[in-house]
This record gives sequence, structure tokens and C-alpha cells, in this order.
Amino acid sequence: MTEQTENAARLARPLIRLAKLVGIATSYVGMSHDYHEIEDDVLVAVLKALGVDASNDEAIAQSITSIQHDRDTRIVAPTVLHIVGRESTVEIHGGALDVPEASITLENGDVYSGRIELRPNDGMAHDVDGDFVFTTLLVLPADLPEGYHTLDVTVGERSQQATIISAPERIELPEGMRDGSLWGWMGQLYSIRSHGSWGVGDFEDLKTLLTEGKKKTGADFMLINPVHAAEPVSPLTPSPYLPISRRFVNFTYIRPEALPEYMLLSMDDRARVDALHDQVASLNGDPRRIDRDAMWNAKIQALWIIFKSGRTADRQARFDKYLDACGGEIESYATWCLCYDKWGAPENDPDNWERKYNRDSPEIQQLRAQYPDTLEFYRWLEWVADEQLHAAQRAARSAGMKIGIIADMAVGVHPTGSDVWWNPERFAQGATVGAPPDMFNQQGQNWSQPPLNPIELERTGYKTYRDMVHGMFANAGAVRIDHILGLFRLWWIPEGRKAVDGAYVHYDSEIMLGILAVEASRAGGVVVGEDLGVVPPYVAESLARHGILGCAVEWFEQMDGVFRAPKDWRPYALASVNTHDMPPAAGYLEYGHVKLREQLGLLSGPVEEFRDSAVAEHNAMLNMLVGQGYLDKSALDDESAHEDEIVDALYRGLKGSPCKLMAASLVDAVGERRTQNQPGTNNEYPNWRVPLADGEEHAVPLEALYDNPRLQRLVSIMRG
Repeated sequence: MTEQTENAARLARPLIRLAKLVGIATSYVGMSHDYHEIEDDVLVAVLKALGVDASNDEAIAQSITSIQHDRDTRIVAPTVLHIVGRESTVEIHGGALDVPEASITLENGDVYSGRIELRPNDGMAHDVDGDFVFTTLLVLPADLPEGYHTLDVTVGERSQQATIISAPERIELPEGMRDGSLWGWMGQLYSIRSHGSWGVGDFEDLKTLLTEGKKKTGADFMLINPVHAAEPVSPLTPSPYLPISRRFVNFTYIRPEALPEYMLLSMDDRARVDALHDQVASLNGDPRRIDRDAMWNAKIQALWIIFKSGRTADRQARFDKYLDACGGEIESYATWCLCYDKWGAPENDPDNWERKYNRDSPEIQQLRAQYPDTLEFYRWLEWVADEQLHAAQRAARSAGMKIGIIADMAVGVHPTGSDVWWNPERFAQGATVGAPPDMFNQQGQNWSQPPLNPIELERTGYKTYRDMVHGMFANAGAVRIDHILGLFRLWWIPEGRKAVDGAYVHYDSEIMLGILAVEASRAGGVVVGEDLGVVPPYVAESLARHGILGCAVEWFEQMDGVFRAPKDWRPYALASVNTHDMPPAAGYLEYGHVKLREQLGLLSGPVEEFRDSAVAEHNAMLNMLVGQGYLDKSALDDESAHEDEIVDALYRGLKGSPCKLMAASLVDAVGERRTQNQPGTNNEYPNWRVPLADGEEHAVPLEALYDNPRLQRLVSIMRG
């Protein structure tokens, strides 16, 4: 067997030492157990993206010295983790005669009144520039409450603050999951339209999906696509996984008529709004394509009419309270929207406003002053969107759903979006994230999203991440985190390089998982991590230890061509038959994934070879379903005639698992065959633009969804 570790000579090299010092993996083992060592030029480029100079031998030596000196001489690390109910220690650095003093200010502003113990750390001293720096251990007491606290430490004449992340040991399961499991639906919100929609599913449709889903099917949750913030004017990016900001909500999902202000409009203004709705109402019945741009071009005019009509004193007070709670963060997105509105999409111009100006530029301040109403409009839109999303979750819980919305968190943001433009220091400059080559993507993947800078996260107490997670749990009962392995390590690709030419950069997963535990605990919620593919054992162990559910997809639960019996799946998982990157069950059973990839030229080998593997997989699945008693063997004699029975069997298998959460797909429930997203394509396929339709491609309106006989048959399986 080939050695899969770096040799001593490589590990001794200054460049390798520098990379490891800041958390860059200098080698990795791929999906096929293939071992790779990262090339020097890639390491230099990734270090540069982290703000570390490794351009030559002298720079490497200086960077090592500088980083080590900063760590040895700082009084305390800028962010420290504490587990509620357990003592933990924090290293304090000072001189031989210095006696450290410490205090803790709790998140609510109170000073912690308990005893803070300092213990000597015998033998822990470093020679730094001819002086000895001694280490003392500060004990964070077991009774320190959950939350985000501030540690103040004084050593001699120097003082320093640190953020304490005081997290519960694990996320406790809510009622209904401790001794059993819950089931619910998963679907793409934009694809599910009602007669009141504007051509695209919206937050009022979501409210109906939730409340009627509980009433007519007994479901306890609805997993939806990410609803992070998007562009303010068309054309709108179709992919919900490439948002402008993860901190804010996509206001194109607003339902104008659900606003209290709509009811107070003058007769003329209400008629104008209604006429704008009528212009796009026919889109609700189009089974072929979601037209976000037509929807938004009409809806934004209606919202401007409502905005200009004004608000009651009570509504204005609520708006002001929302703005106060957002602080300066709302200005980042609102200002970016204003610039985009007046100056256009930055990616369309190499000499664009994002390159020329930053948030402090006089030109930006002048634009804000020139269009105060438009700036306020974008603040208002965000408030309304947040309010309507919150109302949907509140309605779900009032209807009896134990979870309600499962919100989906994208792995990153658009490279020219508001998050990156307003706070570039939060992101690595000159790198994007993706994935190394594997059996599915032989050239690797580049998702074009700039990664959060782990050095900046630590320096700022992870506030960016804390605010984002808090915002998501404010409007959801659970959060699904796309590519949760990214909390442990992300594949960074230097600018201008191919996806294969990257390196893994490590993050402090214990702190980030601790933040998830704090926010989930406060919301009484659940965290689901998308952990599909090869997951290192330490990652699986850590997720389980923190009470975070993984994902179990029936078509992926196999080993060497043999499918696992559902009864053997892990309990701590959200189970589903498929994902949005696959055709629905009916389409997958008739090899829709093979036909589409051949049609789009996505196969790296002969189509016959791919089809043969798909047939083998298909037959192995059916054999498992028959062997486990979920499907009668006679169905195999004529599969097309027994398609409904086979789909039902897939869901009986799902129901036969011990998984704590089980999601039934709405596309399977109505017989849809088309996939929502085909990885590796952009406009070659209408990704994220496929409306909900049945097997004959007839649009399925929300009003008829839960009364669909096929759906109700699936409900009978899921309810046992």
C-alpha cells in the first residue's frame, strides 16, 4: 500500500510549516483513497488569500516568526470556547512577575459574580525576543451560563478582551424526536404556485403549505430551498445556493396583498396593484418554466405603490424596531441594492462600481443622499420579507407543527454580493471554494463563492457567523446546513487556477458547532448537516457528539453496489428518497439522469458504460425493496405498469428506517419526473426554474396539492 502521509523532510520545510501553522492542509486523501500532496505554488497562493506572505524564503521565515510571536505574546486568544456545565481552561500569557486579573461580562451586560480561578501552568514558558513569557491557566467555571460573553484580562499594564462562546454540550432533540421520529415534506418554494401567486411561490404560499400540510397530511415540517437575499432588480439569479447575502431574506418572495398597508390603499392604488398582479397571473399555470424576472418586474412596482402609501404609527414603530435590531448590517444590503439599482450589475462591467468604490467612498454617500426614498424602500422590503417569513413559521407552530420550516443555509455567497463588497475583510481575497476531483466530477468543482476568513472569524468572536445562524433560527424550527463539512475544512481554489489546484483550509469546527448549539438551544430547534459523500470519521463523530443530524438518501445508502436495509440506517439523520440534484423517483426509475446527462454532454465516458452502471444500481435497489418486504416481486415483471407501487415501496423503505426525521418529496407525491437542478450546468438546463407539475407536465396548483390522490396515498405510508 502506498504511504499516505508526508515524510519528515517535507514536514520540515518552512513553507509546509507555515501552511500548517495557519490551518492549511498540505496533503489530502481523496474519495478513492488516492493520496495527494499540495504543490508549492498552490500553497503560496492560498496563504496569500489568507493575508500571509509566502512569496519567497525570506518572507516565509518572517511570516512564521511574526505569527508565532503574536500568538506567544498575546494575553489571550480572541475567541475561546466553553461548554456549559463543565470547567474549561484558557491560556493567559504574561511576564514572570505579572499576576493576571480577569472579569467576565455576561451577554446581558451583567458582570459574572462567581469566582474566576487562576492556576499556574508549571513549565510553560517561552523565550520571546530574549524575554520569558509565562502561561497561566484561567478557569472558566462550570456555572457560566450559555451565551456570548466578554472576558477582560489584565496582565501588568496590558489589557485584552476575548469573546467567550459558552455553548451547551449538545443540541437536545425536541418533543416527538426523543423517543420517535417526525416526518414532513420537502419542496422548492418558488415552484409551488397558488392563484394568488405572482408566477412564483411566495411566503404567503409557504404559510398555506405549512398550515394545510399539518391539517390535511399531519406533517410536522417543510424543508424548503434557501431563501437568502437576492438581487433587487432583474435579471435575478435562479440558484438559491448563490445568494447576495446569507444574513438577509429574499424579498422577491413577498406577497404584496398580505401587507396590512394593502388594505389601506386608496381605491385607485389598489386597482393599480391588482392590475399588476393580473399581468402575471397567467404564469401561475405555466408548467414549463418559472419566470422570476417577469414576476419581479411587476411585483416591485406594486410594492413601491404600497411603500409610498405610508404606514400607521404602530407599523412605523415596528419598522424602526426592526432597523434598530439589525444595526449597521441592514445598510450593507440596502446600500448595495441601491447601487445595483442605479448603476447596474457589477459583473457586467470590468470597471464596475464595486471595484471603484467601497462603503466609505464619497460617491456611495452621495448616492445614498440623492435617493433616500429608494434606500428606505430597500430597508422596508427586507423588513416586510422577514415579517412574512416569520409569520409563516408562527402559523406553522400554531397549526400544531412540531418543527415548521426547515431553512436551508447555502455554503457561501455571490462573489460580487453585498456581504463581500461591504465587508471584504471577512472573506479570503483571491480564492473561491469548491471540491477536489472525485468519481462524479473528475475535474473538481469551483462554486465561485469566496470563503469566510478563519483568522478574521476568530479575531471578531465569530460574530458574522453568529448573526447569520441567529437570523435563520428566528424564522425556522430547524436549519439544514449545506455541505456541513465546510465547518471543518473547505477546499480553497486560488484565483485563476483550476478546481484541481486547491487545498483544504481548516476551520475551528468546535466553536462553529458550539454556535449552532447555542442558537438551536435558544430556538428549541434542530440542526441538520448535509454530510453526503465521503465523511472523515472525526467529522461524523463530532456531529453525533453535538447532536447534529446528518442526511440519509435512499439512493446513496449503498456499499459496493449493495443497498443497505433501511432498518440499518443511522438514527441521527434526515432521511429522504432523493435530493434536488436528482430526478424525482419516477424520473430516476426510468433513467432520466442518464438521458439528461447524455443529452447535455456531461458524461466523461461512453453512455453505454454509464447506463450499465445505472441499470445495475436500479436493479440492486429493487432487489433490496423486494428482499426487505417493501415491494412484491411480481412488480419486476413489468416495472412501467407498476411504477406507482415501486415509488410507494421506496417510501415504505424510508418509513422503515430509524431516522429521527423523514422527508417526503412533493415532486414524488404528484408524479413529477423532471429534476430541479442538474449539477455541472447553468443555462444548458433550466436549473431552479422547473414548476411543480404532475407526470404529464400539468401544473399542480397549491389549492389542489394536498387533495391529490397520489399524494394522499404517500401520506398514508408516511403516517403508518
